[in-house]
Amino acid sequence: MLGVACILAVATISGAMTPWLLLLLTLALSAGDALEAPAWRAIFPELVSREDLTPAVALNGIEFNLARAVGPGLAGLIIAVAGVGTAFVLNAVSFFGVIAVIARWKRPVRKSQLPPETLGGAMLAAFRYVRYSPGIRTLLLRSACVIFFSSAFWALLPAVARQLSKSSVGYGLLLGFFGMGAVIGAIVLQRARKTASVEAVVSAATIVFGGVVLAVATLHNLWILCLLMSFGGGAWTVFMSVFNTLAQTLAPDWVRARVLAIYLFVFQGSVAVGSAIWGFAAVHTSSHTALLVSGFGIGVCLLLQFPLRLPDAGPALDVWNHWKMPTLFAEPAPDQGPVLVTVEYRVDPDKKSHFLDAIHDYQRVRRRDGATYWGVFYDAEIPGRYLESFLVDSWAEHQRQHDRFTVADRKLEDRVSQYVLEPPKIRHFIYAERESSFR
Repeated sequence: MLGVACILAVATISGAMTPWLLLLLTLALSAGDALEAPAWRAIFPELVSREDLTPAVALNGIEFNLARAVGPGLAGLIIAVAGVGTAFVLNAVSFFGVIAVIARWKRPVRKSQLPPETLGGAMLAAFRYVRYSPGIRTLLLRSACVIFFSSAFWALLPAVARQLSKSSVGYGLLLGFFGMGAVIGAIVLQRARKTASVEAVVSAATIVFGGVVLAVATLHNLWILCLLMSFGGGAWTVFMSVFNTLAQTLAPDWVRARVLAIYLFVFQGSVAVGSAIWGFAAVHTSSHTALLVSGFGIGVCLLLQFPLRLPDAGPALDVWNHWKMPTLFAEPAPDQGPVLVTVEYRVDPDKKSHFLDAIHDYQRVRRRDGATYWGVFYDAEIPGRYLESFLVDSWAEHQRQHDRFTVADRKLEDRVSQYVLEPPKIRHFIYAERESSFR
């Protein structure tokens, strides 16, 4: 991003800037932000305690909204005094402050005996984790729906501001009051979270923001809208802070940045798709009609709380590596595989239905942490004997499974164990390739 900012400044000062080059550089900056944002947000839990995570995320939201409100005005002042090139030069210089802070941060070195994951393997692990994590899937769906309808606000606000004020002052005032409301919202959030559930806080913020969108669609007084925008900024900060906090607390350290990348992909995708659709709707009807529909759509999103309720707190994601490593006659290569793991259970025949319910629920943990196949089978000759089996891509990936089991998963394992008559027998089988060819 620093490199793109430097090119932007040089091209502007030299007079080489063209519309297509500007679009290309904007795309490059966005791509850089897409790479940087997940890693940046993933370090929050390492910088603050779990209790301070929500305030830290809210503070980050304040910074973003204040920058969005103050930045355009500050840039306009710089351009008026020193020119466009100077504004882009200062933008490039600002990156050095961020680089200096990161360089001074001494992150503890984490050592592992396992080889690093491949890019493809790491991506598959992230998608697999999201697929088999109900809390994260709920968060993604709830946030996608709200952001899709809310994107009309951001896409059409400039058009509404243009109708209210023929200059850019009106738009600047609306953003300024929105940023001021974001600060107030962050303060209110801390008090609300002490007395209300996550669902109640998000629902209240959604109602307020939906009401502000409806007001933008129906009212035509700039100063009244400026006042209401402060409420909109507060509501936006509240539910975005809650969503961002949940995205970080629902994922353990090893996959947090990847889950955040998926969350941001869903967020930005909802904004992009929604903006295009609402813009198309505004062209064929009017911006006020499109905003009316989106405002009611935000309200309808409240109904999702009944089938898809947000968790009040993230699960206990501390590592609980209690599985014993097997005694092997020869250590396999890390990339050797696939690996078949079998777990033999002796179950009380009178409790087999309860056991099967528990073990089928347990498969979610196996698949989430790396299993590409899972199944449970009963012995047709010996009553009460069941065999759980699952496949993992490699020996290294199976070893990583040991470090991915969390304290929260202990409840599922205890459910399975209470129906078992004796300790389960675990065996490991590695795919055997032929050693030589015979004719």
